[in-house]
Amino acid sequence: MARFNISVLPTAVVEILVGIVLGPSLLNLVHPDSVLTGLSNTGVIVLLFLSGLEIDFDLFKPKTKTSTDLELKNNAKTPKYSSVRLALYGYGTIMVLSLALGFMCQVTGLFKDPWLAAILFMTVSLGIVIATLKEKEILSTSIGQTILLISALGEVMPILGLTVYISIFGTDSKSLWLILILFAVAALVFFRFRKFFVYLDKFNKSTTQVDVRLAFFIIALLATIAVGVGSEAVLGAFVGGMVYKLLQPSPDTKEKLDSIGYGFFIPIFFMMSGVGLNLKQLLADPKTLVLIPIFLVSYWVAKALLYPIFRLRFDKKNSLAGTALISTTITMVLAILKVANDMKLITAQQSGAFLLAAILTCVAGPLVFNKMFTRSPEVYQEIKVNMFGANLVTIPVAQQLANSWYDVTLFTDNEKNYKTLDNKAHVHLLKSLDADYLKRNGYFDADIAVFAYFDPDVNFTLAKVAKQYGVKRVIARFEERDILNAREKELTDLGVEVYNTFAVNVAMLREMIEVPSTFNMIKSNSTELHEVTLRNSKFAGMPIKDLPFSDDITIARIFRNRKMIHPVGTTILELNDRIIFAADKNISNQVRQEISMLN
Repeated sequence: MARFNISVLPTAVVEILVGIVLGPSLLNLVHPDSVLTGLSNTGVIVLLFLSGLEIDFDLFKPKTKTSTDLELKNNAKTPKYSSVRLALYGYGTIMVLSLALGFMCQVTGLFKDPWLAAILFMTVSLGIVIATLKEKEILSTSIGQTILLISALGEVMPILGLTVYISIFGTDSKSLWLILILFAVAALVFFRFRKFFVYLDKFNKSTTQVDVRLAFFIIALLATIAVGVGSEAVLGAFVGGMVYKLLQPSPDTKEKLDSIGYGFFIPIFFMMSGVGLNLKQLLADPKTLVLIPIFLVSYWVAKALLYPIFRLRFDKKNSLAGTALISTTITMVLAILKVANDMKLITAQQSGAFLLAAILTCVAGPLVFNKMFTRSPEVYQEIKVNMFGANLVTIPVAQQLANSWYDVTLFTDNEKNYKTLDNKAHVHLLKSLDADYLKRNGYFDADIAVFAYFDPDVNFTLAKVAKQYGVKRVIARFEERDILNAREKELTDLGVEVYNTFAVNVAMLREMIEVPSTFNMIKSNSTELHEVTLRNSKFAGMPIKDLPFSDDITIARIFRNRKMIHPVGTTILELNDRIIFAADKNISNQVRQEISMLN
């Protein structure tokens, strides 16, 4: 891909094409055998496990009755159509259209079983979708999660549909209720291991990798049970992935599992999918040539109503891109066609046409998505800071923060200070410092509230109210140590951060002595100092000197597992590292965005 500069197709699609080239269709170098088939089967199982691991369960959390006033106010501003709601609407249209297409196939004589045809048309290739979203780095965005949820339904619902179909029409059918055993065991596994990652650090070693062992235990257990109750192993693997996600593994664990899956097992599955196609044979039959475009159009028509669903929240180009990506299908098509062949419900021409049309969707869908999708510049929302108390300390702080990516407003109830300082910063005159008045008029609606009055009683009262109101970070000033000692525990229990000028001066002097370069960064007007958590997996495992922006930033400290690291060029970064870096104002936001982007 790098050699020929192929960037418009995801890796998984190219792996399928490589399989076609290496298989009987062209070079005839690779043939399915027991080893490759076993590895391929393992690959699809691991793929579905990792797919379940990508579901963001926070999307399903109901709004709690204990939400703070600020959370309730912010919730009212959220989009009307959530990712979950759009996904349910979207997949509902896919099911309706697929059933209609299935019966049309029966009426026209193209395929005699409408139910099996409907299950085929409603499938979505979750593996291709996730690979595309990951390479575009939009898996954590609202449109990324919407596409992911629809695709997850497009993998799970056909599995359930196939299970029901086999139980009704299959010769080796088992009672449908047995599938409940799978979910019962999944629940037992969750409750048995729900505190696993809380205690993991106490017994895990590089030579044991107990977190990875647990993952493969869950895969093997639930996949085996799924087959035992008459379903497919991929259903058990997908449920296992969701269970493992609910156990809340660390990003480092997910990174290891991704490495194992996408580094070895999953590519074999995709390549063997291509190897399994014999294009020479398929294309030599005129009936197949007629059926391929019909089935290809049917795959697309089944997803056509996704576009108006996406338009309820997203723009035209991205709605079209999302619809095209979800039209991809391959994983479950292979499983369904195998069942149809075993039950002798499908001819070789029909099977080949369904499969080749599915391969074409995997090429066309990501191609259209990568061409159409436009990612608006990822500009971080400015952090809203409300500072109460305009004085010689808060004014210069407000001025400097305002030049960065902070939206800073100063508040004072002192009219004399207001008239004197209003031209130096954005100062707002308060009629009162009454807490109810401030809440009612939205003065506590901020990401950070700073209370910097000289009066400790004012700071104490307002800081408590702001924290209880729901402000994420509350900072309060206490110059008198005796007063702070009496109230510090109450404030820290609430999560209020406290400071005083003396302590800050001591810390700055120590920083100047120990790390003069960091001190120079802090006092510089052209350079900004940031703290950011590494969430972008493409930088994990990379030495600092190899970062694409390494020449533009200076990393002063790294905090990892509650320990401080003094970085050098060869220091290897890890997920969840807290990085203190300095950069020029012009690029600091972009660098911060790159490092902290969830990918």
